[in-house]
Amino acid sequence: MRKTISRDQLAKHLEQTLDINRFRDYCPNGLQVEGRSEIGKIVTGVTASLALLEAAADAGADAVIVHHGYFWKGEDARVIGPKHRRLKLLLSHELNMFAYHLPLDMHPEFGNNVQLAQRLGLSPDGRFGDDSLGWLGVAQDVSLKTAGDLARHVGTRLNREPLLIGDPEQPLGRIGWCTGAAHGMLGNAIAAGATLFLSGEISEPTVHLARETGVAYMACGHHATERYGVQSLGEHLASRFDIEHEFIDVDNPV
Repeated sequence: MRKTISRDQLAKHLEQTLDINRFRDYCPNGLQVEGRSEIGKIVTGVTASLALLEAAADAGADAVIVHHGYFWKGEDARVIGPKHRRLKLLLSHELNMFAYHLPLDMHPEFGNNVQLAQRLGLSPDGRFGDDSLGWLGVAQDVSLKTAGDLARHVGTRLNREPLLIGDPEQPLGRIGWCTGAAHGMLGNAIAAGATLFLSGEISEPTVHLARETGVAYMACGHHATERYGVQSLGEHLASRFDIEHEFIDVDNPV
């Protein structure tokens, strides 16, 4: 007989572990769509797209845990089109859906930023920005001497070639990073002393700021930089409660 955990017990554990009540976020963190009361298998993924939900249902999941869920501030509240299809699938399969945005970025063990650092071999030694969301540190591998070296290393580790703005031969000094759509934090990273800042996305003004300050910027992919936090969280839950966990990666080139 497979082990299970109650939905409410899981929700409470995640609330406490991720300290979700300390954040002013753009969406509700925690249980967003209620499903069956007992959970024996969790599927984790980056974004609660229809493709992920269909794969989770096919995999026999009782709950889905994602970084990008629903009910964002300013979104259309009507349940029509893609939103209707997603919610219909969740409700018809009695799938619970949990989503954790900033709490999952921030967490010192399961968070996207710390997990990305482990993936890339970065040693954190400082924080910056609102809620200390940005991270600072250095590369552990002393053979990574330039911005170009780091770009090639990131491409290999994330299986996605990053876009580097700046001189590839620029000496690699202090590295700032924040996963996802944190290109707007480049100014904060510069003020904190970073000589290179990496994130997921890039915008037109980011290029000019990087060029004019001489601080290199590296866009490594929103999805590519945020695959690891939710996986780590799922592995923790599987170990803690002796339940099944499967990470499903729905690739996204952005």
